[in-house]
Amino acid sequence: MSYSLSSKIYIAGHKGMVGSACWRLLEKHGYTNIIGKKSTELDLRNQRDVHAFVRQQKPDVIIDAAAKVGGILANNSYPYLFLMDNLQIQNNLIEAAHQNNVSKFIFLGSSCIYPKQSTQPINENELLSGPLESTNQWYAIAKIAGLKLCQAIRHEYNKDFVSLMPTNLYGSFDNFDLKSSHVLPAMIRKFHDAKINHHSDVTLWGDGTPLREFLHVDDLARAVVLILENKLQHSVYNVGSSQEVSIKNLATTVQNVIGHKGNILWDSNKPNGTPRKLLDSSRIRQLGWTPNLNLEQGIKETYQWFLENKSNLKQVRFEN
Repeated sequence: MSYSLSSKIYIAGHKGMVGSACWRLLEKHGYTNIIGKKSTELDLRNQRDVHAFVRQQKPDVIIDAAAKVGGILANNSYPYLFLMDNLQIQNNLIEAAHQNNVSKFIFLGSSCIYPKQSTQPINENELLSGPLESTNQWYAIAKIAGLKLCQAIRHEYNKDFVSLMPTNLYGSFDNFDLKSSHVLPAMIRKFHDAKINHHSDVTLWGDGTPLREFLHVDDLARAVVLILENKLQHSVYNVGSSQEVSIKNLATTVQNVIGHKGNILWDSNKPNGTPRKLLDSSRIRQLGWTPNLNLEQGIKETYQWFLENKSNLKQVRFEN
């Protein structure tokens, strides 16, 4: 099927960081029939309600940007929640799309699906080649299941179900809650709070040696639109900046952007996570996609968004 600017596109998780970035870019490209439902209006964990919604709305495309996400602390603290909620959300959406003949499904996963000791940079064939990083295995297993479901439907029914595996994301509408956020927004929050608290010292987890790759969410949205507008050969595409930075250098960059003058202290009793996680994104780059925002520029834009919105930032809490 070819898609027009009036094709109906349902973005699951449209109020989140990834979903809202996709919405903004699709509107910018001229798409006029984008739909979404807040979590208070549609609980994606409820199979009956999800199926009824998709059956009634009959979208041409579903972009699955909905997930329960969090950093090391949240993943470690609530393993059942991260596994079960994410399985329910994606299973309901994938099955509803399949049963109601949605012509395209774009599943958004994460680079944490790959083994802890993957060959670097990590290409798509590394999946299931070794043990996962223990601190985020629950989320990773859910995302692997979603990817495999999309592959199975593609193989068995020849449907255009595609998975994108982005690296560590950040940007507008990120979660800056210190109990549940990922490393980069957590740093922004910590350094900002320390700055306004007379430049007090900032304590960070681990020893700062792990290497990480970061991608601004607006660049991921451009990859989503590329996948939407083309029927492609493969079922899985990595999406990364191809630029590595140590956590220690990331901290220094964030500190400089924010203007914090205190000390950075490292708590080596806390986990580092995966030592290195660089994606091989050559598969999607061959289609013409490249990231636009470098890390420092992206952090500046994200911090500016944080300053403009810090009074009404979302608070993410997990409960057993």
